[in-house]
Amino acid sequence: MEQYLYQYLYIIVALALILGILVGYFIKQLVANREIQKTRNEAQKLLDAARTEHNELLRAAREEAIKVSNAAEAESKERRLEIQRIEKRVHQREEALERKLEAVERRERDLDSLKEDVKRTRAELQAIREKQLEKLESISGTSSEEAKELLLQMLKEEVEEEASRQVRIWEAKIKEEAGERAQNILATAIQRCATDVVSETTISAIPLPSDEMKGRLIGREGRNIRALEQATGVDLIIDDTPETVTISSFDPVRREQARLALNKLILDGRIHPARIKEIVDKTKAEVEATIRSEGERAAYEAGVPGLHPELIKLLGQLKFRSSYGQNVLLHSLEVSHLAGMLASEIGANVGIAKKAGLLHDIGKAVDHQMEGPHALIGAELVKQWDSNPEVVQAIAEHHGEATTSSIMGFIVSAADAISGARPGARRESLEQYLKRIKDLEDIAANFPGVEKSFAIQAGREVRVMVKPDKVDDLTAVRLARDVANKIEESLTYPGQIKVTVIRETIATEYAK
Repeated sequence: MEQYLYQYLYIIVALALILGILVGYFIKQLVANREIQKTRNEAQKLLDAARTEHNELLRAAREEAIKVSNAAEAESKERRLEIQRIEKRVHQREEALERKLEAVERRERDLDSLKEDVKRTRAELQAIREKQLEKLESISGTSSEEAKELLLQMLKEEVEEEASRQVRIWEAKIKEEAGERAQNILATAIQRCATDVVSETTISAIPLPSDEMKGRLIGREGRNIRALEQATGVDLIIDDTPETVTISSFDPVRREQARLALNKLILDGRIHPARIKEIVDKTKAEVEATIRSEGERAAYEAGVPGLHPELIKLLGQLKFRSSYGQNVLLHSLEVSHLAGMLASEIGANVGIAKKAGLLHDIGKAVDHQMEGPHALIGAELVKQWDSNPEVVQAIAEHHGEATTSSIMGFIVSAADAISGARPGARRESLEQYLKRIKDLEDIAANFPGVEKSFAIQAGREVRVMVKPDKVDDLTAVRLARDVANKIEESLTYPGQIKVTVIRETIATEYAK
């Protein structure tokens, strides 16, 4: 019985499982059908929306096409009207040209008739002229060729006189304009270069603490002074001047080395040949270092980088060189600044002008060792270590030893004159000053027609009084130019010299 009961239970469980599976299947199918229906509904909605949007796009496109078509028709209509207007203007111009052509043809016919009339009139005038010439020749007793030559001679004299007058007027005008322009450029450059007015001299006298130091410097049988002169290459002058020793040498660097070494020996007190050699060697090394540093400083201040070390060395040596009491290194630095400013004012290369100005007097560092003007010496030195031909040419031309033809030569020459001619920059001895004044007056007095000549303004102007019966106004202009040229050829001077020729005629009469 129990066995049958378990069988029934198994059958019931199996049927329940089967029924559950069938129910789950049907439920799953039902849910799937609902999802499918839902998806179909959403797809239908999307399809309806797409159809609606498509219809709206089609409607908008049709409206846009209608607008574009209307605009194109309007533009086409406007262009047709414009073409019609252009055709109308062209037609009017053609009619105007036709009228002008007709007028030109009428004028040509009138001109032809006038030409014929002119030919007839010329022939009549020629016949009348020949008759009048015959009458004039018979009355004056002079042929037409002679009269022509006389007339040409008179015209030539008048033309020469008028030409001289015009040349004088143009020359005065050009000088005035050039002078104003040059004054503006130079004034601008001088204002921008505000340097101290200082005159330096090379110290050659060494003060001693006592006259007893002179004997120590001389040494036993003069061994100390000989050792010092041999080590430094200078001459020591120990005379009766109390408590002073004078150093003499054409080489400013050696003179500076001797000065420093002598001061150190005097302070140290130990003066004997071995100590002298030791001090002089140290002093030479110090001076060499000073030369390099001064050359580099000058190149840096001038804004001229990349100089060859030899040029730097020569440039530094100029610190111990002076010209008319003016330190040559400071002068070169000032000329570099001025040359750069002048170049910028006239549109030239500022870098080349600065380099040429800085190196323009570099020949003075070795002019005591080489023959020739320092400008040409400096040009040869720079040519060895600088490949820029403009710089070399400007250095050679700045004092007139070479023919000045480059713009850089004129710039450096002008900057050099400004630096040397400013008040207090240089000085000269009384004898040299008086000699220069006398030479100026003698040069002007040697020209024919000169009555007296006076050098004024410290030799910066020459007044020339001429005889009015021998020198007229035009000759006075030529005389001033000739005197200036003669001064340029004969004398050396800083700055420029003004030449003024004065001609005065005094007429006196008495009423009785």
